[in-house]
Amino acid sequence: MWLVCVDTQHRWRFVFGYKLVYVRAMLPSRLVHTSGDYCPNEARQLNHQEVVEEDKRNNLPTNWEARKRKAEWILQDEEKKKEAEERGENYDRVKLLHVEAVEAERLERKKKKKNPDQGFADYEQATFRQYNRLINNMKPDMAQYEYQKEKVGDAFYGGRNTILHGLHEDSKEGIDHMVEDLEKIITKREKYSRRRMHNDDADIDYINERNMNFNKKLERYYGEYTTEIKQNLERGTAV
Repeated sequence: MWLVCVDTQHRWRFVFGYKLVYVRAMLPSRLVHTSGDYCPNEARQLNHQEVVEEDKRNNLPTNWEARKRKAEWILQDEEKKKEAEERGENYDRVKLLHVEAVEAERLERKKKKKNPDQGFADYEQATFRQYNRLINNMKPDMAQYEYQKEKVGDAFYGGRNTILHGLHEDSKEGIDHMVEDLEKIITKREKYSRRRMHNDDADIDYINERNMNFNKKLERYYGEYTTEIKQNLERGTAV
């Protein structure tokens, strides 16, 4: 019985035997147990395998492990949510049963701080918020991810000279999911786009509904500058 040891200087040391041999290896410090007679071919194969694995890890993105853990957590969370729905339970309330009140309040504050509702600013910001909301609702499909990775090869991560056009094809499930999201958006828009109550005391400065909405927009942006002009026109003191 002998032991192969890779020291901090990246050399293989064979100890607990009748001889001491050093073999160069581009590997971190680790131990490999084996038995029998000394086999240089076996040691060379193990060395090569470890070098290949380490090279693969070095070529991964810097935050690969964190992204992988997050994707696995999301998959587990979705599975638990599905099980709770099958039992007829509210998953959000089930999760809170295992969280202290102080911790739940802290998470809620953090959630609101991370994605605050600042109201309508402009259409660009509204579109950006909607885009982030849609991608946060997307479920990671690790099986499809690995399939695309093997299919595309080196072009999967892309580069300056990589042409991605024509490499990806939309799946039927992805198209159905997009249609489902669009239908949800339309339904929600119809629910909240209700007619406002008419104010009988308000001034009538429009000729139709479209002109009324346009005047409201003008009032919202330029009302503080035109108020005095309107008052002068009503009093007949305008110059």
